[in-house]
Amino acid sequence: SIIYDVFISLVNALCCGVLILCWPRHASYGHLDIYTHMDISASMVSHHAPHNAPCFVDDVFAVLREGVGNDGELTNASLTLFGICTVSDNSAGSVLLKLSNETSRNQRNGLEVLHPTGVLVAEEDNRETLKLTFDLPPSPLLKQSPVLLLAFESPFKGGDLDVTFTSQSLQPNKQSACISGETQYILLTGKASEGTVHQQWRISVETNSPVMKKSLKDLLIGEKTGCKISITLLLLFSGGTRPDTRQTHVSGSSLASSQTFSFLCELKRFLGDVLPQHHPESPPFQLESLPSMPPLSLGLSSSETLLAGLINSSFLTVFSFARWGSISQVHPGQLAMSPALVEEVRQRLGQIGMQIMEVIREKEVGHRATERLERLQEFSALPTMEQAAGDSQYCAFLLLKALQTVAREYELQRGLRATRADTNNPVRGSVCSVRSLTVNLERRLVGPSAANIKNCHGSCAFPLTNANDHVVLLHFHIESGNMNERAPCCVPVAYEPLEVVGLNEHGTYLSMIPDMVAKECGCR
Repeated sequence: SIIYDVFISLVNALCCGVLILCWPRHASYGHLDIYTHMDISASMVSHHAPHNAPCFVDDVFAVLREGVGNDGELTNASLTLFGICTVSDNSAGSVLLKLSNETSRNQRNGLEVLHPTGVLVAEEDNRETLKLTFDLPPSPLLKQSPVLLLAFESPFKGGDLDVTFTSQSLQPNKQSACISGETQYILLTGKASEGTVHQQWRISVETNSPVMKKSLKDLLIGEKTGCKISITLLLLFSGGTRPDTRQTHVSGSSLASSQTFSFLCELKRFLGDVLPQHHPESPPFQLESLPSMPPLSLGLSSSETLLAGLINSSFLTVFSFARWGSISQVHPGQLAMSPALVEEVRQRLGQIGMQIMEVIREKEVGHRATERLERLQEFSALPTMEQAAGDSQYCAFLLLKALQTVAREYELQRGLRATRADTNNPVRGSVCSVRSLTVNLERRLVGPSAANIKNCHGSCAFPLTNANDHVVLLHFHIESGNMNERAPCCVPVAYEPLEVVGLNEHGTYLSMIPDMVAKECGCR
């Protein structure tokens, strides 16, 4: 897409460790893994940075939406998160509160976004100040007062850092930020433009503490040559009045697609909150490299038999964007289920929703997970008096599959805990049986990001576990003194498939990867 090409141009101009300047990422953007070779005195460093996190902008709006406490005021955590020094910092604090209220009220529809290009970071002559330069595309939005958001991926590790930003493009011209290990964003207020023509902003960045000069360079340019860092640039404009698409019937594909995309991003955040966090040492595995059954399209033409089968399936399901670059072109998801199947989905969602709420409370996952589940339920609400809209059916279907995966994971954990408890018995503990084995999955997933494919461990001594006649005879043959033969091994003898719900510019599809999860063990 044009936006993607512009973004890559921007990234190719940025310098390593660049000022993680402004903006939530656009829906088609992602974490920028930047590998740069540079001389600190250079005025520009070019690099290639693949993008792989399409929900970044939506995630930033979620952070804004969740920044206000129950009393309608900003929390201290929100102030720290956005680098605001004090509650009395009226310039940044009031703007952050306005943005938070805007996103909370309109679910992001009240905000507009522009993406700067041609970003450069250079040292000024005094070697103590860095200058950030970038271009803004012509847009009528520039007549409004923009908010520049500086976003960075990794926590700052250089201790507390007070930074001053100075520019004629900012209002006021000089603004401060207090950066700590909990800070993820810097919020600066810009000056409205007189026209809609091309603009270039130049911002000087410095710290007043001589001891922290190196920390500032590390923040903006990187600690060493060849550093790896992620950056994103974004300008926010407040004041839109478009209605909340969750409560309005949408006939246009663009708004329906936006609703679907927001649902998917909220689903990603929810799964990240509620699923147990596994951190296998193995590198992420690309699911596309595995042979799978021919993909089936999930849409208005999907058969009732297929949808009913998927609803009744208990297999592990993961959700994936096939290509991040095409996510802004994703077609709005729609299903056309019969009234009977819609009612079944509604009832199952109610039942499993209460079950997952109990899990959230029991595991003390946090109130964010509860709020996000409630938002997902709003997205996928199915009318009781009339046929549900196609996109509501689509969201409800995916939410049911996701909650089934969450329930499966916690049920599996309970089973594995019982198995581990049984291993206290030396005899039972050494017997061939199913054990947990979690592997990392590719980063392009909405979730889960890891899968417990399980494995088989234990002894195949007599009495043999789940053995066939060949293994029984083999065992006695070896016991009779024929030690040169291969002894029976504990291996999987039954498997479950993995369901992959993928999205691309052509729509939604289901792929089934067979023999993925070990279901039953035996001696062979």
